[in-house]
Amino acid sequence: MKNICDWNNCKELGEYKAPKEKDNSKDYRLLCIKHIKEFNKNWNYFSGMNEDEILNFLKSDMTWHKPTQSFTSSDNFFKVLWKNALNEKIDINQKIDEYKTNKLNFDHNDIKSFEVLGVPVGLKWAKIKIKFKKLVKIFHPDINAGDKNNEEKLKLITLAYTQLKKTYRGKN
Repeated sequence: MKNICDWNNCKELGEYKAPKEKDNSKDYRLLCIKHIKEFNKNWNYFSGMNEDEILNFLKSDMTWHKPTQSFTSSDNFFKVLWKNALNEKIDINQKIDEYKTNKLNFDHNDIKSFEVLGVPVGLKWAKIKIKFKKLVKIFHPDINAGDKNNEEKLKLITLAYTQLKKTYRGKN
C-alpha cells in the first residue's frame, strides 16, 4: 500500500517524514519530495519562542537537556558515592604499613581505589591504566544497554582511577 502526500490536494507518493509538532518526533506526516523540501525550508524549531527561551534551550542542549550539578556542591553525587565507598570497614592502617614504598605513600583513599579497580596495591601506573580501560569497556552503559548497576560500578571505577591518578601524578 502506497502512502499519499499529506500536503493539501497533493496526489504524489509520500515517502518522507515530517513532524506534526516540534517536540514529538513520533507523530509525523508523510510528504512527497517537493513538499518535504518546502517544509524543511520553512521549518523553524524556535518559532514562537522569545530570545530568553531560545538561549535557555541552547544552554540546556549542551547537557542533552538533563539536570546538572556543580562538582563543588556538598551534596554532589560523586562525592557522596566516593565517601560511602571509602567508609567500608577494612583494617586500613595495616594495609598502609604493608604497602608503603620509597616513592609513594598510599593513604586510605588510595588503598580503597586499588581494591575497587581489582589491582594489587603499588601496581605500576601503566598497568593501572590498562586495567581501567578494560573495566570501562566491560561496564560502559552503551555496552550494557543502560544497566544502572553497571553504570554505578563504572562511576566507582572512574572515581578510584581519578584518586590514583592524583597520587601517581609526577611520581611514577
